[in-house]
Amino acid sequence: MGGILSANNNKVSSSQLCDISQIETCKRQRTSSSFWEDNPRLIPSLPDEISLQIIARLPRIYYLNAKLVSRSWKAAILSPELYRLRKYLGTTEEHLYILTKVDGDKLVWNALDPMSGKWQRLPPMPNVGIEDGSRRGFSGLKVWNMVGSSTRIADAIRGWLGRKDALDQIPYCGGAVGAVDGCLYVLGGFCRAAVMKSVWRYDPILNAWSEVSPMSTCRAYCKTGVLNNKLYVVGGVSRGRGVLSPLQSAEVFDPRTGIWSEVPSMPFSKAQMMPTAFLADILKPVATGMTSYRGKLYVPQSLFCWPFFVDVGGEVYDPETNSWVEMPMGMGEGWPARQAGTKLSVIVDGDLYALDPSSSLDSARIKFYDHRDDTWKAVRGDVPIRDLTDSDSESPYLLAGFLGKLHVITKDANQNILVLQADRRNQLASQSASSVSLDESSKEELSGPLAGSEAILWNVIANRSAGSAELVSCQILDF
Repeated sequence: MGGILSANNNKVSSSQLCDISQIETCKRQRTSSSFWEDNPRLIPSLPDEISLQIIARLPRIYYLNAKLVSRSWKAAILSPELYRLRKYLGTTEEHLYILTKVDGDKLVWNALDPMSGKWQRLPPMPNVGIEDGSRRGFSGLKVWNMVGSSTRIADAIRGWLGRKDALDQIPYCGGAVGAVDGCLYVLGGFCRAAVMKSVWRYDPILNAWSEVSPMSTCRAYCKTGVLNNKLYVVGGVSRGRGVLSPLQSAEVFDPRTGIWSEVPSMPFSKAQMMPTAFLADILKPVATGMTSYRGKLYVPQSLFCWPFFVDVGGEVYDPETNSWVEMPMGMGEGWPARQAGTKLSVIVDGDLYALDPSSSLDSARIKFYDHRDDTWKAVRGDVPIRDLTDSDSESPYLLAGFLGKLHVITKDANQNILVLQADRRNQLASQSASSVSLDESSKEELSGPLAGSEAILWNVIANRSAGSAELVSCQILDF
């Protein structure tokens, strides 16, 4: 009997030991998986101040996986403190954001990390609610469709000539885009008869859109520029008495406070000098561009009468005096223009560049502004851009400045988006298969940032398949 009891007791003990072993194994697994969540430090045995400096030095492309390490790592990577530290350490990275239009009126943002060559598609913007009369007709529609349209700018503003039904036939168009303080902004625009003043912001840290304070004025086709870390908006058009009316007003947004403030209206002094009231009534003044240059905002202007744009120079806003003055004559009259009178430009290392599409049907030429003698000068060589006169494309090219160099964004014959980077020949060890040499027989030699005796090479640093997508706009974020 004692032997039997002893055997039974041994069997029970063995079963209990097995259960205990399984419990301990599960406990160890739970302990291992929750170690990072329970550990109060980002990196064990290191102060968080040191750990944050280590994380700040990582290339941002690794942050997606780094957020999975623990809740504390995710919180650190999503914190503004980390990006302030990156700015202080000089480890910020520039990313190129390209807006394209697909399937007629659907707009899509894609971001390029130029260091890794990887692309990222941004999430779509949320729906717009109906809050006031200016948004009439927007129920259930997506704001990100408003920024562009298959309808040209010139087609939209034909309503100035008295065609009251012109806007009623336009689904979405007229929004503006800008970038300040590490975020993208989409501003205004209109849908049919409704003019918008809404402003949406994309935060790349959170990878999300949110609505911010609206502009004080409903406007479409306005121009944006950044000065002293503030976003300026000038001009555009609004709805008045059944037709579109040009706006001379301007305002500025401070991303730190989220507040819009008024800026003195553009005088449009050239438009006030029309010889007759008849011409003054027909020729409508419009702002055709804006750039921040040498501490001031430069706004080229035109007089519009469908289908013609007449350049009339422009005006300059000085934030120190809070006033407008006339643009230097050579700058305004020589500023190259693209389709529908729009004047693109970009600043690279403090120099102002523009692209002149008038040299030929399948190429263009870069010009830079020499403020010393108030002239635009051509950079040696042509830019290989196809279909400059393509009537189906709103923007056959875009300009951008990042990594300290000039870039042109365009599409090739295979419907790929190309990002071309300007390099001097002697800056490249050899010409790669993806490089294009430009006009080496040209004899012109100019003094300027990209001018000189050596030929300019346009190196393809990134590309992606775009299909039928059209280029709309681009912005640079440094964060």
